[in-house]
Amino acid sequence: METISCRVKGMNCSSCALTISKYLEKKGMEDVAISVATEELSFNVPQGTDAGDVINGINNLGYEVILPNQGAKKRPVYTTLTFKFIFCAIFTAPLLLHMWVNWHWLHNAWVQLALTTPVYLVGMAHFGRSAFRSLRNGMANMDVLITIGATAAFAYSLTGTLQHLGADYLFYETTAAILTLVFLGNLLEERSVKSTTTAIAELAKMQHTMARRIHTNAEGVEHIDEVDNNDLRTGDRVLVNTGDKIPMDGTIYWGSGHVNESMITGESEPVAKNEKDKVIGGTILEDGSLKMYITAIGKDTVLSYIIDLVKQAQSNKPPMQKLADKISAIFVPLVLGIALVTFLVWYFVGNTTLDVAIMRSVAVLVIACPCAMGLATPAAVMVGLGRAARNGILIKGANTLEMFRNIRQIVFDKTGTLTTGKLQLGAWKAIDMDETVFRSTVLSLEKFSSHPIARSITALWKGLPEVALQQIREQKGIGMKAVDKEGDEWQLGSYIMAKNATTDDAHNIYLLKNGVLAGWIDFIDELRPEAKNVIEQLKQHGIRTILLSGDMKRKCEQIAKELGIDEVYAEQSPQQKLNKIDGLMQTAPTAMIGDGINDAPALAKASIGISLSDSTQVAMQSANVILLNNHLGALPLAMGLGKHTYLTIKQNLFWAFIYNVVAIPVAALGYLNPIIGALIMGLSDVVLAINSVRLRFKKVL
Repeated sequence: METISCRVKGMNCSSCALTISKYLEKKGMEDVAISVATEELSFNVPQGTDAGDVINGINNLGYEVILPNQGAKKRPVYTTLTFKFIFCAIFTAPLLLHMWVNWHWLHNAWVQLALTTPVYLVGMAHFGRSAFRSLRNGMANMDVLITIGATAAFAYSLTGTLQHLGADYLFYETTAAILTLVFLGNLLEERSVKSTTTAIAELAKMQHTMARRIHTNAEGVEHIDEVDNNDLRTGDRVLVNTGDKIPMDGTIYWGSGHVNESMITGESEPVAKNEKDKVIGGTILEDGSLKMYITAIGKDTVLSYIIDLVKQAQSNKPPMQKLADKISAIFVPLVLGIALVTFLVWYFVGNTTLDVAIMRSVAVLVIACPCAMGLATPAAVMVGLGRAARNGILIKGANTLEMFRNIRQIVFDKTGTLTTGKLQLGAWKAIDMDETVFRSTVLSLEKFSSHPIARSITALWKGLPEVALQQIREQKGIGMKAVDKEGDEWQLGSYIMAKNATTDDAHNIYLLKNGVLAGWIDFIDELRPEAKNVIEQLKQHGIRTILLSGDMKRKCEQIAKELGIDEVYAEQSPQQKLNKIDGLMQTAPTAMIGDGINDAPALAKASIGISLSDSTQVAMQSANVILLNNHLGALPLAMGLGKHTYLTIKQNLFWAFIYNVVAIPVAALGYLNPIIGALIMGLSDVVLAINSVRLRFKKVL
């Protein structure tokens, strides 16, 4: 199955996105994801389907598909919404002026026809073309309503002019005002929706910069040349000075400094960086000077990964939006039916004149706004995800954002989650073996593990001679096992592994040789300074906290007591963790936060899996949420954003539904002028965008 990722130009509102989405689904495309704000579209093409035909179909709908290897065609200025609105407004202003001033020439039918015709032609080239294409593909959009409403008023007025039927037949100003005000509404909506993607736009700007690439000549003298960072390749060496933007992800091999990573991680304080430390492309070196190797470019960088995930999440539809989409799909035919009934009732039952019946049915057409229902959820989700990304919280999918509101209990792993994972070596003892051999054996086993304790040992004892081991394998949640060249079996792990060899459960790691205790190691692992405050905040919001760890019961209970955690489950294997999460989810929606390989199954099983950025790749892939600053303090903000984004979605959907439920009957009953209706319709989407943008600044904790 082929995946197509592209940009789509020419989408003016969420109704456009829905039209394209419905077209692709009708053609059998799968996993369709589209965003009006970012103009991005992705979908899977089933085998046997010509992707080129599908893309041509989108172009035939009136949009322009731009593939990754193509550049966007420069749009002539006269095709922009801004130009169309200004052009139409120039001709519409005199038409509306005649309603307030008694200039005889403005009341002349032929003058009004001359002023209206350019507006009508521009309107039909825009709305009429879109309406025709949507009807041809069996998916009527909002432009159908605008086209029919404006055409009805124009045709009625033109008939009156040609047959000299008098002023009662002149509604040219209605035609022009409807089209001009809808252009204004679309323009305001376009700009309002764009404002909801500010955070992602700011991240995207960070991707481009200039770099000082280092070359060394035959004499060993270094030369610097300035290049675009997109021209860098993995393995290139670059120089970064104070105030420079780090061009791509890399590793420092010379120098040091402080790097501002706030746009990536949300961490306000600059982070100290030294030799062998990793740096992220797009961040800024606030002071110092360093040389680095480029380790990742393009789509492989951390920043690109973040942007791509947020964009994917923005195009992901939560359950509430799917209901709105279903209503939007039948909305236009329903409104056309209501408009027809309005005309028939007023003309044949209400005994009104033809012009009154037409104007009231036109008012129904122009006041209706299916776009509001399509925009309600995406606008809120884009702002919520953008604010989360700006604060170092990467949320995979709008569904996850919505699920936060239901979470009633959070499960924490211990090592590397509630504790720093930066372990300090305590006491250790070798039993009946040389101490150097003991340390070398431990190092040789632990270098194959990704557990925080293993990483600490590897860093502390790096440089020791290693022992030749075979058949090395990791038993998740228990420890490491291997065989040396003499055939001796070595085991290194927790007390669960060593309980048949000793009754002393007070140590972190035990080394066994052929099932006999050969030594032990203790580590001092300090609690994260923010952990206690996070637990207190969660409990204030009625969240039950649970510690679920593979570590010894005594240590787990000690940490739980110190932090005020409600429940403790210790000495749990990965399977037991998975079973425990399954059991907890039977009682209430449950989130879990962990960082190791042994946490991955439980993270995937939980309602929401949360991982720290220093976690293993397996844990990060299994998680729904990644805290990029490796800081637990972002957890309450993530939950708050989830709840308030959902609240904003509900407010937006309420406005969208209540607007149409109230406005359409008011128009049908004759209490709404079509011109006022067009203005209100144009502003309805702006209200939703403004309400969504509030989420960028709203207090959510």
